[in-house]
Order: sequence, then C-alpha cells, then structure tokens
Amino acid sequence: MISILGISAFYHDSAACVLKDGEIVAAAQEERFTRKKHDPNYPKNAINFVLDYSNLKLSEVDHIVFFEKPFLKFERLLETYVGFAPRGFVSFAKAMPIWIKEKLFQKNLLFNKLKEHDKNYKSDKNIFFSDHHLSHAASAFFPSPFEEAIILTADGVGEWATTTVGVGKNNHLEIKKEIHFPHSLGLLYSAFTYYTGFKVNSGEYKLMGLAPYGKPIYEEQVKQLIDIKEDGTFRLDQKYFNYATGLTMTSNKFDILFGQKPRDPKNEKISQFHMDIAASIQKVTEEIMIKLSKALRKEYNIKNLCLAGGVALNCVANGKILEEKIFDNIWIQPAAGDAGGSLGAALALWHIEHGNIRKINPLDNMKGSYLGTEFSQLQIEEELKSVGANFETFDYRNMIDKTSDYLSNEKAVGWFQGRMEFGPRALGSRSILGDPRSDKMQRNLNLKVKYRESFRPFAPSVLREDLSNWFDINVDSPYMLLVANINPEKKIEMSDEQKKLFGIEKLNVKRSEIPAVTHVDYSARVQTVSKNTNNRYYDLILKFKEKTGCPVIVNTSFNVRGEPIVNTPIDAFNCFMGTELDYLVIGNCILDKKKQNPMQKKDYKSKFELD
Repeated sequence: MISILGISAFYHDSAACVLKDGEIVAAAQEERFTRKKHDPNYPKNAINFVLDYSNLKLSEVDHIVFFEKPFLKFERLLETYVGFAPRGFVSFAKAMPIWIKEKLFQKNLLFNKLKEHDKNYKSDKNIFFSDHHLSHAASAFFPSPFEEAIILTADGVGEWATTTVGVGKNNHLEIKKEIHFPHSLGLLYSAFTYYTGFKVNSGEYKLMGLAPYGKPIYEEQVKQLIDIKEDGTFRLDQKYFNYATGLTMTSNKFDILFGQKPRDPKNEKISQFHMDIAASIQKVTEEIMIKLSKALRKEYNIKNLCLAGGVALNCVANGKILEEKIFDNIWIQPAAGDAGGSLGAALALWHIEHGNIRKINPLDNMKGSYLGTEFSQLQIEEELKSVGANFETFDYRNMIDKTSDYLSNEKAVGWFQGRMEFGPRALGSRSILGDPRSDKMQRNLNLKVKYRESFRPFAPSVLREDLSNWFDINVDSPYMLLVANINPEKKIEMSDEQKKLFGIEKLNVKRSEIPAVTHVDYSARVQTVSKNTNNRYYDLILKFKEKTGCPVIVNTSFNVRGEPIVNTPIDAFNCFMGTELDYLVIGNCILDKKKQNPMQKKDYKSKFELD
C-alpha cells in the first residue's frame, strides 16, 4: 500500500488530503478546524485529521507533495516588479521579507512543520512539488468519470499561469497551453468584486448572486478592459488595474471609465449601479468561458470537459456552457479552488509521475465530496452533554419523520450528519435546511440565520429522479456547481406592475412554486441528491416529498456570514445558539431551541469577521 499526503497552503484555503493506492481516503480544509475563514496557514489540524482518519503516522507516509512551486512564483513576482518599476515599490518592500524568510525556502519550512507531527519523521527526501495549475487540472480529471477529457482551469494566478488547457486520457494528463499573468479572468472578476465593495477571494459568490438584479449595460466598458479573441483567449489592459504591483485591485482609470470610486461597504449601500456592474462582468465572463469551450471542442474534438480553478466555482457560467451543448458531458471538481490543489497534487504524483493505472468510476471517485470529519452517535451525545445542550435521541425513522415535519411547517433546521464536505459547498452533511415553498424563507434565512445580505440566493436540493420535473436540466449535479432555470410550468409569471420593479425590489416577488430557491431571473443553483451518495439526506427529502408533494428542500451551508462551515457538534451547537435556527438535528439527536437554556444564547453577529 502506497500512501500520499497532499498539501496546499500559504495563500488561501489551506488543506490536506491522503491517498492510499490512488484512492481518496480523506480531505479537509484548515479553516474548519481553526474557525478562521479561508485560513491560509500551514494546515496542521487538517493534516492531523487526514492522517488520523487514514490510520497513518507521518513517518509511515510514502510521499508528501505540495500543490505548487514556490521558486517559480518568486520568479514571477520579481519579473513583475522589474517590469512595472518604479511602480509598486511599496508592495515589493512588503512582500520581500516574507518571501526571503519563509516562502522561498518552503521545503525547509515544510520539513520543520511536518516534524512537529511525528518525531520519527527524519528526512525531507519524500517531499515533492507540483505545478499550481497541473494540480488543479489533475484534481478535475483524475476523479472524473471520463476516460478522456479536455481540462480547462482558470483562477487568479498560480506560478505564471492563470488559465490552462490540458488533455487527459486514462492515467495521462498534459498541459497543452496557458495564458500567463497579468492576464487573468479570475483577477478580472476579483477586480469587480473589489470595485463593488466585496472582499476579494470570498465575495465573488456575492457578485455572481447580485448580477441577476441588474442589466449588463456596462458590457462595452468591461470590454475596454479586456481584448477577447474569437477563441476566447484574452489580454487585460493593465492601465486599468493595480493588482500586479499595487495594494488595490483597480486604478483611477478604472474608476473614471465606470464613473464611480469603489464602493465602501462601511458607508455605502449597494445600488442599482452595482447591480448593473455585476450583471455586466458576469455576462463577459460567461462569453469568455463559452468561447474558450467552443474553440477547445473544435480543436481537440473530445466530447468531455473537466473544470477546476476558482473560476470553475462560477456555477452560472458552468450552466451556460452546459446549456450551449458544446460538450456531451461536463464534470467540475467540487473543491475547485486552492483547497482542491492538495488533492490534485497527490493525484498528479500517483498517476503522472508514478504511472499508476486509473480506476474510472462511472459516477466519479470523489465519494460525493464527503471526505471530512465524522462523529459516532456516542461522540455526538458526549459533545452535546459537555456544553449543556438539551436534546432527545430518536431512532432513525423517527428522526427523519420529525425533521421532515419541522421543514414542512416552515422551521429552519440545522442538519449535521455523516462526513463533512470537502470544498466550499455544503452538500447535505453540514447544512441549514428550509421549506422552498415558503415565500419568506429566503429573506428570513439570510437576515435571521445567516446574518448576510438579503439578495443572496439559496440552492435547491432535489431528488435526482425528480430533477427534470422541476428544473430545465437532466444531468447529475451532486456538487451544486450548475445553474439551471425553473421549468415553465412551475413558474409564476410577474405582473406588468411587478416587471417595472428595479433591483432589490424584485426580491419579494413570488416567482415560482418554490420561491425560496428561485432567483430573480428564474434560475437556481441545483444540487441533485441520490441514495447511493447521501442516504440520510435522500431519505429526508423523500419523506418531505411524501408529506408535501415537493421533492425539493432549501440547502445552505451551516454557518453564519464570515464563519467557516461547522465541523464538530460543538461548532453546530454554538451556531444554533447564536442564530434564529428553530431546530438542530445531529446524528439521531434533535435539539429544540425553545428547550435550551436561554443563558447559552451566543452573540454570533460580531464573533466572525465579515467577508
């Protein structure tokens, strides 16, 4: 048995994973343990977890691989600063001490950190380094259900590459071409995230969610920033940006082009202008991804597409690629961002470097992305008792029955079951659930439970067999990475008066039979649920369907704004007591908010730094 430990760290979303003979055994992000969102630090806790879950000591691990090459990244930084000199000296002066002290000699840093896990770990000869975008590509292709595929990766920047195209066949993967920094679709999108007053590297979801409230009236201005070729390749005009050497994303020329300064979230509310800006950058992003996809299908004549990198989390763009029927099949890595780089680096070492054969699963090899921590019923009860929680324990059938009753009565339920998800999406293991038929649920969950902006949409979890009865899509979407429209017969058309509404006023218009998961443009970020990937979640939705006729429930991540998704039963209890959740269901334990000690209520709004 050969074991590989994969690590991503030091930029954002640090993570670790373990493979045994090429099989993914465990994977987790450091943020879930430290409770610091997007934690970039060395993933000590995540490594401890994946080793423990795999019954391995570090000294027993055969190979350790880091997700990128620090020397190449340093080369890019130096060349960028030289190329833009004398601009950017302040940024350069801030970055260099950290690089010279730590990052440049990362093998030594890693070795010293790794020794802390196991005193018998003696040599750094088993530490290897992957390439950032190769790690992304490997994470997308090797777990996919395809024997052969084109792999498209796009993010902010790795070492030099920002966008790559690879071709995978069996256990081979080769990067065919790249677009290099500073020309980056991820950084373009992040520039608009910054401009509209959201936090870069975490607010991109908000920009995407805001877009349907606006109209793409600034599309032509966006296209002044970026020269898009017919095949989807592009170049950014650097005079509008400041990210290459500065401390902000955009320049004064950017502000002049769009007519306003970047929004200050502390003092300025989101306006129709920001909604229109969001709609405009989203439309251009979709256009680039579609052009790239069409050109790649034509050039390589391969019917399958795999996606990874931060841009692959833009589920609206993914849905458009699917809608255009460019490829027969699409598979997207659920941990598409840097966290997934830990997994991709390990898979690249196993298949590409060592030449090991690939066992292709017709579903995929990600195990539903349920790769994190899990707790036995005994552990759950012990943790709940340790914090003074008041709970009742039921048999499985009664637990499912009671939870479905709560949902059908419009109660907000915290749901904690099985292994934690790997990646940014809650997929029915660490989720907050609600009734999608309620026209108040979206607003209430956003404002009273998640403590976040009211415009942000929620995802529907739907039984796979009922998918095409409710949504205009008929492919598996287990990772909530595809957006599709609500079927016409489920829609409620807007009146002439309602059609005159602008921006956030559209939020309270009931648009379908499941308004809580229907965005203002009649779209939804769909998660399909199958019995073979998440039995408990499937049984709950099935029971809800038996009682209501609706095979869909609201699913959002179990956390508040600015907090990582809950990891332990104690995390779940703290979140439960710090929000207006009505019930908490952990394993077979059910907690009723009304029966808890009111002295245990938490001040959760101010606990986490807002993202």
